[in-house]
Amino acid sequence: MSDTTYLAEGPRTAIRPFTPADADEFTARARESRELHRPWLFPPTDPDTYAAYATVLIEDPSKAGFLVCERHGAGGDGAVAGFININNIVIGGFRCGALGYGAFAHAAGRGLMAEGLGLVLRYAFGPLGLHRLEANVQPGNEASIALVRRAGFRLEGFSPDFLFIDGAWRDHERWAITAEMR
Repeated sequence: MSDTTYLAEGPRTAIRPFTPADADEFTARARESRELHRPWLFPPTDPDTYAAYATVLIEDPSKAGFLVCERHGAGGDGAVAGFININNIVIGGFRCGALGYGAFAHAAGRGLMAEGLGLVLRYAFGPLGLHRLEANVQPGNEASIALVRRAGFRLEGFSPDFLFIDGAWRDHERWAITAEMR
């Protein structure tokens, strides 16, 4: 676990920023989770790719990356259960960002990401000062749709050929939540 202080804590999880020191754990968990993630998600699985990925999340003001960590439990205190990133952050009158996220296989189906997403929403609508978050989800990704639905996101529409993933333009459902909805 990194020495970084948690940004928010819940009963079972806490969130903290990515650090360069997380490379070994993150990439090992991403490799263990390939079957879970495919074909929806392709997180970094080697140290060099992780370094580039984390550097952008750490340094780019239009992004905020959060590791969802277990406070106690099967993964051990501080074990990384998953990640939630806010991308394309726009401030000013818009104050919006787009979510990207993934659970790691050892944490899937345990409710840890639901709690972690709640912490990220609280942080995004509090200290980050955002008003709206969007999640674009491929229609067949039932676990991801269930996660945002449980968190209170509303379905706002459907976008054909919306994002280029795994070599093709993929359709996505557009889900969103605002600070007032929380």
